[in-house]
Amino acid sequence: MEALSRSRFIRISPRKLKLICELIAGKRVDHALSILEFTPKKGAKFVSKTLLAAVANARDQLNVDEDKLFVKRATADTGPTWKRSIMRAHMHSTPIHKRTSHLTVIVDEEAS
Repeated sequence: MEALSRSRFIRISPRKLKLICELIAGKRVDHALSILEFTPKKGAKFVSKTLLAAVANARDQLNVDEDKLFVKRATADTGPTWKRSIMRAHMHSTPIHKRTSHLTVIVDEEAS
């Protein structure tokens, strides 16, 4: 029984989040949380919160034991991009793209 959690419009680029998602994919939930706790990246906090929400969804909605859960899939997709510009020399402007992400974490129960 799968349980998922989504965090949308996170103000970090999906390229940075995908690196962290690759660290925890396929791991047990307790091991994944310990990896995220000691990962010195900004996105680890977002992934950790979303993972805890997915575990809570599994516990509350599906009545699954938390000790048997593992991270089935963690993906970071592209959200909308904020387009800004900054003035440069000789009155030229340079575009600035502030990227956002949609994070999805799916946890599942291990087959015994």
